[in-house]
Amino acid sequence: MRMAKKETKMQVILAQFDGAEALLDAARGVRDAGYRKFDCHSPYPIHGMNSAMGVTRSYLGFIVGTVAAIGLLGAFYMQYWMSAVDYKVIISGKPFNSFQAFLPVVFALTVLLSAFAAFIGSMMLNRLPRHNHPLFSSANFERVTDDGFFISVESGDPKYELKKTRELLQSLGGVNVEVLET
Repeated sequence: MRMAKKETKMQVILAQFDGAEALLDAARGVRDAGYRKFDCHSPYPIHGMNSAMGVTRSYLGFIVGTVAAIGLLGAFYMQYWMSAVDYKVIISGKPFNSFQAFLPVVFALTVLLSAFAAFIGSMMLNRLPRHNHPLFSSANFERVTDDGFFISVESGDPKYELKKTRELLQSLGGVNVEVLET
């Protein structure tokens, strides 16, 4: 007999702030309180928000650079092996290892694999696609693309406690504090 899979509900506390400076100060306060699974939402990028949130550098550049190097070396080795080892044919008196003729294919394969790595890597690092999130059910959150500044704290955070997290966001200047669930 199969056991039913237990559904885990995700809970998010959403708080609205008056402007960019208030959001920046609140992000510092949430970070200093020890929260890690929180996000800041604003209609435009805010300078200094990454450091206020304690966000570290992304691994995406390393991923793309590694895949680009693999593509470059793989394309060069593939052409070298085909022309100098596997099927030796003298064309226009060129040497078998004519690396100048290899450059268009090397460039194309490097760019192609880098683009795939950037797309797939960003999707995986951002845990996308996510078709359902508690924030999508908030009518107040629709203002984020116009004039709203918000912080959301997810229930997956080790420090998350409904009452304490709500009180923290209110003490940092948060208004319209909502608890949202999937």
